[in-house]
Amino acid sequence: MTDKRLVLTTCGSPEEARRIAQELVERRLAACVNIVPQIESVYGWKGEVESATEWLLIVKTTADALERLRDALHKLHSYELPECIEIAIEDGSVQYLSWISESVK
Repeated sequence: MTDKRLVLTTCGSPEEARRIAQELVERRLAACVNIVPQIESVYGWKGEVESATEWLLIVKTTADALERLRDALHKLHSYELPECIEIAIEDGSVQYLSWISESVK
């Protein structure tokens, strides 16, 4: 197990996805953010089944940055309740994992 993490969140537009990705990297809360375009989400919200086209962000970060990243997501995001799911990275390329550490402060 490493101290590296993937964080998943979705956005309602490509502009919002790019803006959030840019901010997270500029603030050094993420080493890299992948933007996966136009996924279809079906979810329950306030007693109704909703569906929406969204953009998925895959954020590479460290365990130490998680709380600050979570706070930034809530401030930057247009959603009332933004998705913020954290997944531990078990293993990976030593060089890539080191790059994440060097990029996130």
